[in-house]
Amino acid sequence: MPLDNNAGDGEFNKRLIAEVLEAYPDKSRKRRQKHLDVSRGVPEPEEGVSPADDAALSECNVKSNIKSIPGVMTIRGCAYAGSKGVVWGPIKDMVHISHGPVGCGHYSWSQRRNYYTGTTGVDTFVTMQVTSDFQERDIVFGGDKKLEKLIDEIGGLFPLAKGITIQSECPIGLIGDDIEAVARKKHKETGKTIVPVRCEGFRGVSQSLGHHIANDTVRDWVFDKKDHDGFETTPYDVNVIGDYNIGGDAWASRILLEEIGLRVVGNWSGDATLAELEHAPKAKLNLIHCYRSMNYICRHMEEKYNIPWMEYNFFGPSQIATSLRAIAARFDATIQENAERAIEKYKPFVDAVLARFKPRLEGKRVMLYVGGLRPRHVVNAYVDLGMEIAGTGYEFAHNDDYQRTGHYVKGGTLIYDDVTGYELEKFIEGIRPDLVGSGIKEKYSTQKMGVPFRQMHSWDYSGPYHGYDGFAIFARDMDLAINNPVWGLFKAPWKKSA
Repeated sequence: MPLDNNAGDGEFNKRLIAEVLEAYPDKSRKRRQKHLDVSRGVPEPEEGVSPADDAALSECNVKSNIKSIPGVMTIRGCAYAGSKGVVWGPIKDMVHISHGPVGCGHYSWSQRRNYYTGTTGVDTFVTMQVTSDFQERDIVFGGDKKLEKLIDEIGGLFPLAKGITIQSECPIGLIGDDIEAVARKKHKETGKTIVPVRCEGFRGVSQSLGHHIANDTVRDWVFDKKDHDGFETTPYDVNVIGDYNIGGDAWASRILLEEIGLRVVGNWSGDATLAELEHAPKAKLNLIHCYRSMNYICRHMEEKYNIPWMEYNFFGPSQIATSLRAIAARFDATIQENAERAIEKYKPFVDAVLARFKPRLEGKRVMLYVGGLRPRHVVNAYVDLGMEIAGTGYEFAHNDDYQRTGHYVKGGTLIYDDVTGYELEKFIEGIRPDLVGSGIKEKYSTQKMGVPFRQMHSWDYSGPYHGYDGFAIFARDMDLAINNPVWGLFKAPWKKSA
């Protein structure tokens, strides 16, 4: 039976964690309890201090980036998913080969809604599935020759493609195929950029290592390979990094940045071109949205090219205003004045959105379980609507992600890392939230429990959620989910009589 949730405070959440852990054998219980805790809370930040600043971080005592326990249902992906599905896949004018058996490429085919402009199959290839389709004979005899032939065929089929990436699946690493040698050979023959990515799924503990590997291949196989002396720079050049244009998010962000007078040299990697990656070292500032997936390349550009970087958050009006001011502070008075003008311009729009939706959503409680940045970045968008975050956690976060999360949530909030299917279900039963925001694997089981749900990996076929216009769509979607009359037509399991 669920505990009596009177307050949903830290003490209640600690008891809930203890109850959930009772189902495990001793060894598993000891391992899993390190990944479950409550937020300790932090003091309000000083004026002008962004939650992303290192000085503003708080402690959040959960273990992370550790292998999942065999036999439990983890929601994580693999290194291949991190590279092909996140970092490289949205780059639109390159063909991305899923090198290995057909299954991995098919499963990752166009599922993240990375919007782009262009003509598919002519000069853009994001939603296409290209695979080397390994068979048993390829495992036995190797697939290097097959890969060479595939690259030749791609050159004939898609002559306008600016480059190719080789996204290696598990068998490639196991049999030892030399994809780097193939890439060098074909680059010499064609002159095109060909990037081998050692993102075999067995590497690391989750998709997080795939992000890191993909970042490293940008560094080693793209930067400084072409002469771009003809590229004209301005004092206001920025890169938007870690925005994958889910439902048009990067476009919404770009509108605001350009409105305050900045020039976006490149979006990484939603709606991006290979040239945008190549031009990146010419920018004056890197703006990173998804810290977990792209901080590696930002740190490299800071060390090698002396380009500073900063996090920003365009979810919800309070964070949009904070981020615009923090970004503008890196530039001159003109940009700062433009930022204040933009914030003031959108205030009536924000007020209208809040007037319509806040009365319908105020006091509603939300549980989040997503990857990347959303378990902390989206928190304030809910808070702006008067909603409360009852629990949040990541699939593949590292310790510094949880430190940053501690600043966004209230003390006593339930925190869970790499939560198992069993744990998430029991937490939902115990907390009984008004809304759960997670991924497609959790969507239908949650709805069958009678709890409204939003798919917060790809916005449930909606979006964008970034920017002021995106906030209106976000508010509408949360209202549609929570206040849908269908939830009154059946009872959740804990509301049924014995």
